[in-house]
Amino acid sequence: MRIIGVYNIKGGVGKTATAVNLAYLSALDGYRTLVWDLDPQGAASYYFRIKPRIKGGGRKMIKGKRELDDSIKGTDFEGLDLLPADFSYRNMDLILGEEKRPAKQMLKLLRPLSHEYDRIFLDCPPSISLVSENIFRAADALLVPTIPTTLSMRTYEQLVEFLDGHKLQSVKRMPFFSMVDRRKRMHLEMMEQLPQAYSEVLKTHIPYASDVERMGLYREPLGNYAMRSVAGRAYQQLWDEVKAEMGTY
Repeated sequence: MRIIGVYNIKGGVGKTATAVNLAYLSALDGYRTLVWDLDPQGAASYYFRIKPRIKGGGRKMIKGKRELDDSIKGTDFEGLDLLPADFSYRNMDLILGEEKRPAKQMLKLLRPLSHEYDRIFLDCPPSISLVSENIFRAADALLVPTIPTTLSMRTYEQLVEFLDGHKLQSVKRMPFFSMVDRRKRMHLEMMEQLPQAYSEVLKTHIPYASDVERMGLYREPLGNYAMRSVAGRAYQQLWDEVKAEMGTY
């Protein structure tokens, strides 16, 4: 089982679209795949047409008093399941803080799923918090969608500093550019500068595209209605690159 966190300190950078689309492609490849929607806004749950609600609330599940298995839902796509969001996740920091080893609670919860899933995607809420630290310690790799702007570059630097400062170098960092508009000079400049500073930046770029925004209209992964679109091909290329990187990891 490989755990892939999709994370950025900033919101609105394409995290959920990345988690949903790559999980869909993972299942198409035959991997038993789970998406855990950790964002209380529940966007990934919405895309999969599943109510963002954990029966009995998320608190017991996070504290390990209820198995994750009991809350997992099947999606419309073979081999792809979802652990929905719950509004109680807004207090997840407090819930985790009550545990004996609060920074490793999520890893403890996910381990029993290793016989059921090949790939688990964590759709992470923005900000750096105890929830984020749990994700960093549980994940094998961290996909970081990054809009090519100066502010995004700064937030990536903050993430690297946090990981290094907390001795979390074991998680593989995989930043990539998202919502790219090649008509903007700043985007082109940042796409040259960040890889010079950080060699781990992936080569694939996800374009700013209306086809991605239509995921909210169709409530399904992009690959199911526009696989051959420019954005659809870009996500396929991104998945191929992630697989190659994970294969050597």
